[in-house]
Amino acid sequence: MNIVNDRSLIKLAAQGDQDAFGELVQLHQSAVFNIAYRMLGNRRDAEDATQEAFIRAYNAFGKFDIKRPFRPWIKRIVTNLCLNQIKSHYPTLSLENGLPLPKEPNPGPEAQTAKSEKDAEIRAAILSLKPHYRAVIELRHFQELNYEEIAKSLDKPLSTIKSDLFRARKMLAEKLKELRL
Repeated sequence: MNIVNDRSLIKLAAQGDQDAFGELVQLHQSAVFNIAYRMLGNRRDAEDATQEAFIRAYNAFGKFDIKRPFRPWIKRIVTNLCLNQIKSHYPTLSLENGLPLPKEPNPGPEAQTAKSEKDAEIRAAILSLKPHYRAVIELRHFQELNYEEIAKSLDKPLSTIKSDLFRARKMLAEKLKELRL
């Protein structure tokens, strides 16, 4: 991502240039989709959440501080959107499509099968966490945000983020220990 290009697109989009906003969407749609997919665990829902996040960003662009980077703002929108969606629509999540996890280079068939099973169990453990714990795990470990960025994204105090992340890791470790992972 070219920050200079991002800045010029933000300025143009703030002036009402729809093509510039479309380019911002293209630059950031993969990152936004990945957040939604990891949080919701379902491709169709993640696609819908990604589209909704960009629609909301477009509608709220007049309130956006163009001096700030676009990526953290759009990530915050999709994270909050997913949290709201989970709370209202997903008392239990389906693992129908699962989460994409990194792959090892050229593993054999047995290693691939074992890894797939292990990945599915890890996904299930993450998806079994309460939404706010899932969000901090996603933002810290998959999006690699620091604590301050997570606090800003979720609009929570830094101490709450540290506490939530500690608890989320502990719960996840217990679930994985039960599964012997």
